Amino acid sequence: MSQEGYIPGTCNLGVGEINRRRMVAAIGFVLSLSALTALVTTEASRQTRFGIFLPLMVMSIGWVQSRKKFCLAYGLAGTFNFGKMGQISRVADPADRAADRRTALIIFAQSALYALALTLLVVALPL
Repeated sequence: MSQEGYIPGTCNLGVGEINRRRMVAAIGFVLSLSALTALVTTEASRQTRFGIFLPLMVMSIGWVQSRKKFCLAYGLAGTFNFGKMGQISRVADPADRAADRRTALIIFAQSALYALALTLLVVALPL
């Protein structure tokens, strides 16, 4: 597969893969809303409310990846995909793989911060 569209540390996803990440974000959003509804209706304790972090993390990772057009897992694995779903290509240059790993870690950290901020907001809610 050609590397058309691949930009080290910047873009490793084609349109189909970006749409998949949007779907992950939407699923995470629905799971987060469901969890929030359950927490509110059961008047869950503040400690229990920290459990919403996981669905918020799913939502955040999907959203950040779709916005940045960069897959965290592909970045860590040194791969990219601009073709059919599942047609993954390897990044040949070690410097490009290093740039991709850095970006993947940044995406993970950014997603975790978003999820943590939203989790703390849920924990702070007066139920």
